[in-house]
Amino acid sequence: MDNAMSKSRLNIRRITVAGVLSALSIGLNFTPLAFMLIPGLQVQITLMHVPVIIGAILEGPLVGAFIGLVFGLFSLYTAAITPLPIAFAFLNPLVSVLPRVLIGIVTYYVYKLFLGLFKQKKDSLAIGIAATVGTLTNTIGVLGMIYILYARRFVEAIGLSGASPLIVISGLAFPNLPFELAGAVLAAIPVVIAVRKVRRV
Repeated sequence: MDNAMSKSRLNIRRITVAGVLSALSIGLNFTPLAFMLIPGLQVQITLMHVPVIIGAILEGPLVGAFIGLVFGLFSLYTAAITPLPIAFAFLNPLVSVLPRVLIGIVTYYVYKLFLGLFKQKKDSLAIGIAATVGTLTNTIGVLGMIYILYARRFVEAIGLSGASPLIVISGLAFPNLPFELAGAVLAAIPVVIAVRKVRRV
């Protein structure tokens, strides 16, 4: 009986976390955190993938994948209603949805791997590594699928038809990526640790 109640509470908790973080992932799109301009630099970064990373670490790959799915579907929806030259690429779920689902799955298993290697003594470091890999999964996944599916059409859409698609598309990750990596790590570590402390109280 106690085991059944424990599983029921766990499932309710996971559903709640998935719902809250999914809403947060969407909500970020309507705040300055969606695309932040770094002062003094012509660099825009996003933290919209961070709720996926946090959900995966806290509640596992299924919850992480679900939050990523919601993030990806909203990205697809945004592309459908936004008349941007590159919106066509994000209308393909392989670009807008699949990489976001993979964030949650990859993040969780990387976290568990390094937590095991550190014998659970360096949780913060394992969280930081998982957040880093999760961010890379998003960036490489999205840009990689764009390159595979739409390389030439994409560079033509942004007015660089004479340039190498590989150079242009891979170049989109820089100099944004270092800031996004730092943002994800600095956000994920304190949030995950704080949530776990609250649960122990």
